[in-house]
Amino acid sequence: MSVSISGRGLVKAYRDGRRVVEVLRGVDLEIAPGEFVAVVGPSGSGKSTLLHVLGTLDRPDAGSFEIGGVDPSGLNGRGLAAFRNRTMGFVFQFQELLADFTALENVLLPGRIAGRDLRRLARHGAALLEEVGLADRSDHLPGELSGGERQRVALCRALLLDPPLLLADEPTGNLDPASGERVFDLMVALQERRGTTALVVTHNPDLVKRCGRILSLQGGVLRDRST
Repeated sequence: MSVSISGRGLVKAYRDGRRVVEVLRGVDLEIAPGEFVAVVGPSGSGKSTLLHVLGTLDRPDAGSFEIGGVDPSGLNGRGLAAFRNRTMGFVFQFQELLADFTALENVLLPGRIAGRDLRRLARHGAALLEEVGLADRSDHLPGELSGGERQRVALCRALLLDPPLLLADEPTGNLDPASGERVFDLMVALQERRGTTALVVTHNPDLVKRCGRILSLQGGVLRDRST
């Protein structure tokens, strides 16, 4: 299951004291269903901002975009939250796991928010943890897991509801090289198996080479480096 992403003239600026910083300057993009796309660029170039806009966590100042033919700007707060929950899975650099929840309980959070059947969710969540090699760690708290294990839990959480779109912001940036490589291997394998559309922000050149397409964001302008 996958979706397309289409954006036109996306603009986003922030005020820094008296100065207005333009982060996105008329960004256009087209991503086909099932693509695995890397977004690269120098620090502060707006990569995370672009991901947050496309993930409906932030709104553009101008321009428009569609995900699977849906324009999120036409949705109200509740509708937008429901759209995000069923359409997108997020993986962040620092995992954002709840410290008092076990690995499995963290994985199940999107399903609880969506009001899904808990027993069915638990079976699916356990199967995902087994798929990433964490079947014997499901009842451990985040503080009892290594960084790589926590990121694998975060990946399972992102994929729990089988979202057609996976958005990952520096998913290996906080890991040692070996753990980062393993997490990325799993991400690629799971994405290919499910046919999910994936957009990944990363600084790692070795990981970038393994993505199907590379988009470079510099000076607020997005360019396709694959052509």
